[in-house]
Amino acid sequence: MDGSIRLFKDYAYYLKIERGLSPNTVAGYLSDISLFFEESGLDPASVAPADIVDYLSERSDTLSKRSQARLLSAFRSFFDWMILEGAMKENPCDGVDPPKIGRYLPEVLSVQEVDDIIASVDTSTPAGLRDRAILEVLYGCGLRVSEAAGLRLSDIFAKEGFLRIVGKGDKERIIPLGEMAAEALETWYGARPEPCRGYEDFVFLNRSGKSLSRVSIFNMVKKQAMLAGVRKEISPHTFRHSFATHLVENGADLRVVQEMLGHESILTTEIYTHMDSSSWQGSILAHHPRRKEK
Repeated sequence: MDGSIRLFKDYAYYLKIERGLSPNTVAGYLSDISLFFEESGLDPASVAPADIVDYLSERSDTLSKRSQARLLSAFRSFFDWMILEGAMKENPCDGVDPPKIGRYLPEVLSVQEVDDIIASVDTSTPAGLRDRAILEVLYGCGLRVSEAAGLRLSDIFAKEGFLRIVGKGDKERIIPLGEMAAEALETWYGARPEPCRGYEDFVFLNRSGKSLSRVSIFNMVKKQAMLAGVRKEISPHTFRHSFATHLVENGADLRVVQEMLGHESILTTEIYTHMDSSSWQGSILAHHPRRKEK
């Protein structure tokens, strides 16, 4: 057991230092790998392709194809590292075909649903003013939940009308700050509690004066969607998807949207053109002269 713990620590060091992966990605890879060895009881150096296939098959009822592909990616990374360390000669994942995945189209809110969720917040309390500001920033600026949770006062240039965000890979981007988001932030500042030492620069604080966690934001979004009567399966990221989709639908340049979202590749941003097309595809088919009458 001690040997396995040491092995995972060395692998975590490799992921963080040599590959420069984010703490969340490292934690996800380690969780997947450790669970596999815990459930299989196999020695890492003796894993064969059949063991990987059997494990994925056993979990196929509870994992989507996308999750299975992510799991296989974690395994492949781990065994590639084992080869680099001289502990294995071949990667057992090389003989395993990944599940075929269709293009993923994320859930998107309509403009009315966004308005309903934001309007559902009780702004008679400091927490309500904070939550409204968070929702306005998530949607108005297309932030990731980690970016919203880590937003700092020194990153907001309200008079100039923009935010400075340092996103994935420590890449900085500048995002316009709309009037509604700016007003919500200004109102929240008046109710913001006294920050604890070390949290003075964080925008969104909890009652204790410490920075708000991503989990808290996730739970808040779920609660407000329920109160607004929105039954879609949503998360804070849904506001980011909706922000991008609505921009594309209204004619925004795809390169500009790419810059605002912080996508490294334009191909990632292009998904929103497919989502836009899906909205009019249904209308066209519904009115097509060759449709089947119901």
